[in-house]
Amino acid sequence: MTASFGRLEPSRGAPLGATVRDGGVDFALFSRHATAVELCLFDAATGVEQARLPMPGRDEEVWHGFLPGAEAGLHYGYRVHGPWAPRDGDRFNAHKLLIDPYARELGGRLIWDDAVYGHTLGHPDRDLSFDTRDSAPFVPRSVVRAPLSRRRRAVARPDIDPAHRVIYEAHVKGFTQRFPGLEAARRGRYAALGSRAVIRYLQQLGVTTLELLPVHAFADDHFLTERGLSNYWGYQSLAFMAPEGRYAHRDAVKELAEAIKALHRGGIEVFLDVVYNHTCEGNEMGPTLCYRGIDNRSYYRLREEDPRYYVDDTGCGNTVAAEHPRVLQLIMDSLRFWATEMHVDGFRFDLASALGRERRGFDAGAGFFDAVAQDPVLRRRTLIAEPWDIGPGGYQLGAYPSGWSEWNDRFRDTARRFWLRREPVLDALSDVLLGSSDTFADSHRAPQASINLISAHDGFTLADMVAYDVKHNGPNGEGNRDGHDHNLSWNHGVEGPSDDPDIRAARERSQRNLLATLLLAQGAPMLLAGDECGHTQQGNNNAYCQDNEASWIDWRTRRQRTGLPALTERLLRLRRELPVLTRRHRLHGDRRSRSTGLPEVSWLNGEGEPMRDPDWHAPGARFVALLLLGDADVPGTADGVPSPRDVSTRSDHVLIVINGTTHDVSLRVPDEAFAAGEWRTVLDTARVDGAPDGSSGAGSVGLPDRGMVHIATESMLLVRCYTGASAQA
Repeated sequence: MTASFGRLEPSRGAPLGATVRDGGVDFALFSRHATAVELCLFDAATGVEQARLPMPGRDEEVWHGFLPGAEAGLHYGYRVHGPWAPRDGDRFNAHKLLIDPYARELGGRLIWDDAVYGHTLGHPDRDLSFDTRDSAPFVPRSVVRAPLSRRRRAVARPDIDPAHRVIYEAHVKGFTQRFPGLEAARRGRYAALGSRAVIRYLQQLGVTTLELLPVHAFADDHFLTERGLSNYWGYQSLAFMAPEGRYAHRDAVKELAEAIKALHRGGIEVFLDVVYNHTCEGNEMGPTLCYRGIDNRSYYRLREEDPRYYVDDTGCGNTVAAEHPRVLQLIMDSLRFWATEMHVDGFRFDLASALGRERRGFDAGAGFFDAVAQDPVLRRRTLIAEPWDIGPGGYQLGAYPSGWSEWNDRFRDTARRFWLRREPVLDALSDVLLGSSDTFADSHRAPQASINLISAHDGFTLADMVAYDVKHNGPNGEGNRDGHDHNLSWNHGVEGPSDDPDIRAARERSQRNLLATLLLAQGAPMLLAGDECGHTQQGNNNAYCQDNEASWIDWRTRRQRTGLPALTERLLRLRRELPVLTRRHRLHGDRRSRSTGLPEVSWLNGEGEPMRDPDWHAPGARFVALLLLGDADVPGTADGVPSPRDVSTRSDHVLIVINGTTHDVSLRVPDEAFAAGEWRTVLDTARVDGAPDGSSGAGSVGLPDRGMVHIATESMLLVRCYTGASAQA
């Protein structure tokens, strides 16, 4: 029983957190403004508090103590003493049990009781009031945890070429809850991710990287639980180093680690969506669970003119003070934990602009970016920014430092504007298809700095963006006020489901065109899980609180709709086979093809002539062809000879023909292009699965007349060059 422990002994103060060592456990907690700290010990089975032990040591703003005889598995928490002075930014309240920011595991769950608030709910003084109720029965306990055994059989992380990376964004539960071939006990859990069925599916589809929505321990918002809902997505961080327990049977750390190891064994990378920009404690009216009670003035950005209130650049009530050295240390230690102990391959940073904010706003040279750049572990991981927050100057697409990739919402919006809104954006479409050079102008950043997407967890799914003109978020309980209104979607004439065969066919063609635009573009594509099989959320574009059939992918649609999954596999196979689609350098047309003498990249009009300025902006301009020739000199290679990864062993010339008009078009290909060999159409989005049939006439997919390509209304073709024996393959 924990009550048998005696006093804490002074310790070393480092590392922070609870560290198992010979004879006991070291505890260390940073708090600059506290006046005293107590370590609270709990019975693991009952959750009853057994002891409160004053922390005896304090060095460099770290409170510390050594507990002889303690072992891994011990449940604990902190009570931190200090001034209750909200107008000055201090919100210490020792009646509230606090989670260790460095906890690797949490025991119990958060229960929304009035006692978890540092102030008294309903009091006329609001957040200035002081609540004396004990919150311990309602707050998760931190659990002492030893590192995972170093004797675990190591599995090498996959060596994925960034140019060939294909990201698949998925929710642990939503992806696996209804996945076929899984035993019931695995569904919706970490164990499902490491199953043979899931890994085989990802391999067959052709993705290289599984990006998981947040798995840091997170909280369900109080207002959601009152509505019978939950924070399904997980963007309310509670503890940055503890895996979320709701996806585990017993041991979240081991089960997630085993899933990652199994995915690595299958050649699949694992990225995590991490939320360091804010926490679940919200604004001044929020609960006191961890950081607020440990040192509010250090962990959060407070308004300089009135520190009672929080800077809210995130839209979630607070903003983490990533510029503070100890807070930055916590973020870096968390990232290193996931990278080294859990073997995570990369990170997508939610609202990353908040992490790059310093006193004068966003700065690509901020301390956070510098810390990551010099870190010998993290600089070898893939780093992806969501390059905005809602604060002043928060939209920073293209402004991140070298070594970072960014979610490219301009790609998403341009593709939707072209195919769904029929707007005159042909020139913008040409830019995003070549890796958004206008946005990512830094010569040190490859096209893969652009993470291309047409959909993500936040917004309409692919199926919904072609079936709904407006959001339908009523089930969220917010009067349809939540979620984006600027969706750039098109319902094709009927709002929601339709039995009209013409509308259904038009919607499916739009989906095929959007997928082809995504997967044939330069840069790194990201698929939303379920888009490849027509997953719908019934028009909800903000399903963050829908832990139900609306969010869980119904894999039966994959069996019913063989065309879209087959098209996705075909597109990803072509992307793997054709290096010219995955260049590591930006294509500006300043290099020449050896076999044809033409520029390595050319934009052609319907006559097969280079596009001129008037062609891009002509009224109703919705046709263009992109000719990519792969045998030009590649920069950075000896004597201009491309490396094996940059030259296909078969063909590396392609013609991408885009017809957004409402009539069939015939394109004449320049005669010089035929010097390279035989050209054959290999993809046609006018067909259900994208497979060409070789027929002739309008809408055909072959080249019945030398130099002519026929393309049907509102569709895309990919024409591939074969040479010599490969033409017979």
